[in-house]
Amino acid sequence: MAHHANEDNKGGPGNFTMMQYFEWYAEGGGVHFKKYEKEADRLASMGITACWLPPPTKGSSPEGTGYDIYDIWDLGEFDQKGSKGTKWGTKEDLLSAIKTAKEKGIITYIDAVMNHKAGADEKEEFKATMVDENDRTKTVGELHDIEGWTKFTFPGRGEKYSPMKWNFNHFTGVDYDAKTETTAIFKIQGDGKDWADDVDDENGSYDYLMFADIDHAHPDVEAEFNKWGKWILQETGAYGFRFDAVKHISQSFIAQFVKHVRETEGGKAKAFCVGEFWHDSVDALVDYLEGLGTQFSCFDSCLQDNFYQAGEAREGYDLRQIFDNTLLQRRPIDAVTLVDNHDTQVGQSLQRWVSSGFKPLAYALILLRVDGYPCVFYGDLYGTAGENPQKPVSQLEDIVRSRKHFAYGELRDYWDHPNCVAWVRLGDEEHDGCVTVICNGNDDGSKKCEVGKDHAGEKWTDVMGWHQGEVTIDEEGWGEFFSPPQSISIWTKTDARGREEFKKE
Repeated sequence: MAHHANEDNKGGPGNFTMMQYFEWYAEGGGVHFKKYEKEADRLASMGITACWLPPPTKGSSPEGTGYDIYDIWDLGEFDQKGSKGTKWGTKEDLLSAIKTAKEKGIITYIDAVMNHKAGADEKEEFKATMVDENDRTKTVGELHDIEGWTKFTFPGRGEKYSPMKWNFNHFTGVDYDAKTETTAIFKIQGDGKDWADDVDDENGSYDYLMFADIDHAHPDVEAEFNKWGKWILQETGAYGFRFDAVKHISQSFIAQFVKHVRETEGGKAKAFCVGEFWHDSVDALVDYLEGLGTQFSCFDSCLQDNFYQAGEAREGYDLRQIFDNTLLQRRPIDAVTLVDNHDTQVGQSLQRWVSSGFKPLAYALILLRVDGYPCVFYGDLYGTAGENPQKPVSQLEDIVRSRKHFAYGELRDYWDHPNCVAWVRLGDEEHDGCVTVICNGNDDGSKKCEVGKDHAGEKWTDVMGWHQGEVTIDEEGWGEFFSPPQSISIWTKTDARGREEFKKE
């Protein structure tokens, strides 16, 4: 499905590369969407073909990231929750950035936060039961009246785009009783109301995550989101969605929503959809995908963990095992591969930051091979801020650009050493191929690789410039290619098409 969305915009096949265009501490104050527009030229030049932006929907405060979602219909258009624009910019900024990016060859995905709502306008009284935080199927008190922040009237927007006002009937749980000033998880009582039974089973049921938890079984809720899904693609010109926290949302709801937005009305039948189902079990990811009944992608959290483990173990990690027990290995067509994201970065809830020394190897593994839809992290291109800032990955732009120009054609693996592996991409009619060597050992790595007799006599060098020297392809089409220790090299012939776009090596 990813290639359909990209091809619709680019007009043909190619190597498609996604980018998560923000990090948790990206600058607020309404400048982010403007930066996306300004950077579109650079991103397109290196080979980025799609970006998913932070949630464009109004949060509960001017500095809300959008994961504290208040109003799905407010894209920075209405004076609500202390400002007109969101942390990231106004609706005008968003639409202008998406339009400019598309003109440069980059499509945009919407980050859809559909699990909960925050920043209610009024409190309501209703019956609820406190549940065990570690097992939400167990009650720890009697059914009683509580006061919860569950009434959403959207006074700044009124009824533009949608007349729906939300109340406690549209939610399954809250985390605060204002009547007794008690913080806990409260399950709302109602006819037929229960935690969804098709969510992750951690904590008994992982339906409840935060704030006011949405009841996706309520017909008003389903109709509202279905209407919004088609509207936001049409309104913004976006090509699909990144779904936040899908393991906490009814699987059947997500399935029907995806099918709904892919209906041909509105011309978005090929909308790309990827979910954040963060789990260390590949079986859990596969079961989720198989249970949806429609094409869907997930971020490969299992591969990300392998990258983290490899970075921590350094030369003690066997590179030949890097793809074991991953979504990329089991369902490559549905795997969105990544190295890090805003949740795994330092200081965040799922912190599992891949070491700086291993990051070039990880990016080579997702960008320069055949399978998966790779996603580059904003924080790795620009660096991250916050209390523990991290530096950008050295020459990440060149690794992405190598995918754009050289990572085509048949794959040949040379996967025979725990600390040094290599692969060849043979290229095609429009692209010259490459040889990638990665080494996590303490000494230089080397691999003899066959690139083909038609390359005999050619001179090949490392486009990264990290390994000096030249390889001459012998008459049988073989060469010995090298990598510095704890590093990578990307070899192509010296006159390969596209090399002029790289800095002098």
